[in-house]
Amino acid sequence: MTKKKLQSVDAVQEWLNDHDYIADRSLATSIYLMLKMEKPLFLEGEPGVGKTEVGKVLSQMLGTELIRLQCYEGLDVHNAVYEWNYSRQILQIRLMEAAGEKDRETITHEIFGPDFLIQRPLLKAVDNHAASPPVLLIDELDRADEEFEAFLLEILSDFQVTIPEIGTVVAKKKPKVVITSNRTREIHDALKRRCLYHWIAYPSSEREFEIVQRKIPKINESLGKQVVAFVQALREMDIYKLPGIAETLDWSNALIKLGTKALTSQITEDTLGTLLKYQDDIEKVNGEVTHGLVQRAIAEADLIPS
Repeated sequence: MTKKKLQSVDAVQEWLNDHDYIADRSLATSIYLMLKMEKPLFLEGEPGVGKTEVGKVLSQMLGTELIRLQCYEGLDVHNAVYEWNYSRQILQIRLMEAAGEKDRETITHEIFGPDFLIQRPLLKAVDNHAASPPVLLIDELDRADEEFEAFLLEILSDFQVTIPEIGTVVAKKKPKVVITSNRTREIHDALKRRCLYHWIAYPSSEREFEIVQRKIPKINESLGKQVVAFVQALREMDIYKLPGIAETLDWSNALIKLGTKALTSQITEDTLGTLLKYQDDIEKVNGEVTHGLVQRAIAEADLIPS
């Protein structure tokens, strides 16, 4: 990405659009500022609204490596930062002893060197020597334990990792950091203070239709509007897991594969599993509710601008 492309928020928004990410101005502003201020971008929102995609698209736009850390319960330093290649270390010890090496200090120095270090995402992002710094995507941080969150805070403060056997590794160029959370729990304020914050909401019907057209170009305009109107109405219901943009796109694809030209109650009921992922939600929507939502979607589809 050239400096010229970074001169305005409008340029960043257009740039995102060119890479098939339909962003509103507020998100484009947050991305522009994270690049200019060299601060991590913390994205929160419901699942499926495009948070992870921001990190992926950002790496494409910058023409740099994407390093992704997928968070989960129990994630620790060994899986997130580094660990030693124990099998190689044991083999090296045997080879050195077979060659007559008996000095423990020499053996220890040899096996705890860079050649035996396995870099995990955080260390890989810090110890990066590429011309352009990588994009570090820390995905679904809310799934990790609070202990890991505290450790991450240290790395984001100084962008350095201390390895007792080797020393401290300091980033020559700060990686571009994108952190996402589905807000299943609150992230500590201390970490948020080190980031620029942005909430990604469900898109408006107009923006969601634009996304569907961009991502699923084979869908006809009428069906695309009906799909969006149905999903928008579905999100107003009291169900456990509301469908995100990802589900809208999956459903659009499924309807195309089935040769659907327009929504009907039958085809909608048959394909609810692409939108809803819990049986209780499907049962709540099936039947008369589906019929009512389909009729409403057909009526409201014409209100969505082309």
